[in-house]
Amino acid sequence: MMKGNKLVLAIPKGRIFREATPLLKAVGIEPEAEFDDPESRKLSFTTNKYGLNIIRVRSFDVATFVALGGAQLGFVGSDVLMEFDYQEIYAPLDLEIGKCRLIVAQTKETLEIDSPSRSSSMTVATKYPEVTKRYFAERGVQAECIKLNGAMELAPALNLSRRIVDLVDTGKTLAVNGLKEIEQIADVSSRLIVNRAALKTRPKLIGGWIKSFTEVVNGQKVK
Repeated sequence: MMKGNKLVLAIPKGRIFREATPLLKAVGIEPEAEFDDPESRKLSFTTNKYGLNIIRVRSFDVATFVALGGAQLGFVGSDVLMEFDYQEIYAPLDLEIGKCRLIVAQTKETLEIDSPSRSSSMTVATKYPEVTKRYFAERGVQAECIKLNGAMELAPALNLSRRIVDLVDTGKTLAVNGLKEIEQIADVSSRLIVNRAALKTRPKLIGGWIKSFTEVVNGQKVK
């Protein structure tokens, strides 16, 4: 935990970061000016709320920081929670931001000769090996996963795998790279997460933030 026993809110870089900014403002959190500077290399920021700091980290790292107590609250995609399944994390609220889909895709040319329904084993390129293995195992298919952190669409073109499991929003990147979505694993959105131990030891403070974010999200739904 940070100096002075502050609460730490972990927010991922990228799309969720941009969509999270209005939520922060809606609950009255105003980070220091450098927080909104895309060129800044700073990772930790003070806020106008005494006792609350924000850290900006990679999306997969948000869950790790919260699970291990480095941060007490965080915004993270449900895809990350599916992959890591940390028991130390409690996810009380769907923030209704960062919406996309976790899908299976493969090249259009191989669909006729190699569909998943006819396979007992397969190689899949993905940054979600645990989710991918569980998903196909439930259908009696053994998935050997090639772990990639990006540029998944290149894997079939370079003969690493015929299929990929990845997040998509519009599907344009798939189409440009000659891939077709063939199955959807899950709808994905960002969640408010908290460290279970911190919630037990500081229920009033952390519970207050859960309530504030819940009221804002529910209010937006009504609008």
